[in-house]
Amino acid sequence: MFNQLKSIRSKLTIWYSFIVLSTLVAFGLIAYTSTRDQLSNNLDRSLANEVRWVNNFIKPIASRVKPSKRFSSKKKVSPLVVLSPQKESSEFATADDEIWAQIHEHALLNPKKTMIEVTDLKGGIVFRSYSVTEESLMVGEAALNSVKLTTIRSSKGEELRVASTSNENVRIYAAYPLSELNDVLENLFSIFLILIPGAMIVSIGGGWLLAYTSLRPVDLVTRQARGITAHNLGQQLPPRGVNDEIGRLILTFNDMIVRLRHSFEHTKQFSLDASHELRTPLTIMRGEVEIALRNPQTPEAARVILSSNLEEIVRLSAIIDGLLMLSRADLGQDVMLFEEVDLQKLVEELFEDSEILANKKRIVMELAIKERLTIIGDAGRLRQLFLNLIDNAVKYTPEGGRVRLSLVRDDACAKVSVSDSGVGIPHEEQDKIFDRFYRVDKARSRELGGSGLGLSIAKWIVDKHRGRIDVVSSPGNGSTFTVSLPCPSQREKGSHPTK
Repeated sequence: MFNQLKSIRSKLTIWYSFIVLSTLVAFGLIAYTSTRDQLSNNLDRSLANEVRWVNNFIKPIASRVKPSKRFSSKKKVSPLVVLSPQKESSEFATADDEIWAQIHEHALLNPKKTMIEVTDLKGGIVFRSYSVTEESLMVGEAALNSVKLTTIRSSKGEELRVASTSNENVRIYAAYPLSELNDVLENLFSIFLILIPGAMIVSIGGGWLLAYTSLRPVDLVTRQARGITAHNLGQQLPPRGVNDEIGRLILTFNDMIVRLRHSFEHTKQFSLDASHELRTPLTIMRGEVEIALRNPQTPEAARVILSSNLEEIVRLSAIIDGLLMLSRADLGQDVMLFEEVDLQKLVEELFEDSEILANKKRIVMELAIKERLTIIGDAGRLRQLFLNLIDNAVKYTPEGGRVRLSLVRDDACAKVSVSDSGVGIPHEEQDKIFDRFYRVDKARSRELGGSGLGLSIAKWIVDKHRGRIDVVSSPGNGSTFTVSLPCPSQREKGSHPTK
């Protein structure tokens, strides 16, 4: 799971979602703050305009308004009434219809829940609009000929925004409940609470899909590139046909493959040419040293030196022969003759030869063959393959140890195993032992005459036979090399392909 989060696709999705979330949160905060300020400013302007309108309407004729006319409570009156605190509650007085009818009409036409209250400074009579509750909106002294804005809380706990002004005759108050404004802001906040998580879900899904679509060609290129090795450098990635980043990457990768193929070909050709050139002088040197050793007149001191030189020449010749064989295989110049091979007979012959090698170190050889098996292969190369494995087993097994050679059938495969009780191979080294010139213990391998090519040649021969070679080993417990070769069906035995 953690590795998935480290992928480019996950990082792009996370960063994309983080940017979207940051943008939405910033937009939400700005929109909420801006809306709140705008609503507050609009409300203040509306209330200020309200008290100014009432003031401008009342001011020219307010001095002529007298609370002299009284009406019975039974008479139908305008919702805009006057209340005299000095009289009984059942008594009402009317004001000048020219003023209060206009105020009432204005209040009715106003779609907002605006409350208006007017106080007569001369007679102490309070005039209230139809929308005013029993509470007074008076919040202290009203500014003379200017508008004052205040927020108060009613006895019911409701917040009111109040604008007030006054002239020589009256005080004027206009109020509006802030709950209306708060409801709008709460609705806006609720919208953002729903919108932001929804937008995040969409952005994560869309970001993942976008990253997947964008990086899918990269995954395809990766899978195709993984299949290209040193053995199939002639293969290239299919061009994308679009001059984008992925298309240019594919072109660059294909150009690199071409350069690598040329470099590998030059290296293989050099190895082949060098091996050819070295074989002749080595053959001459070996012949001259052998002649000198057979000459009875050669001093003993010179014989010791010549014997040492001959061993090194033989070892170097073996390395050159192995390198020449692998170089030819790399260039496709190797030829194998495939025919029916009696694997039982071949293993028995190898067992007899290995007893000669094992006797020098008093190593016990064991043979186990459960049934007679026939395969299609190159007898000479198979003999070389198994002889290399047996030679390695004898070399790396101490005196008095054991080497076991076995042949069994497993399903459609013939399995030849070479087991020893030698020093073993560390687990971390087992994947490298088939590389050319690789030796686990270089000092010991040189002492035993190892060249580092034997297992590489064995692996090449197994691959040419469409088989598999496995190793099971641990330090101090010996090693077991198992070669699995396909057994042909009766129909396949009639055809012997030549490679």
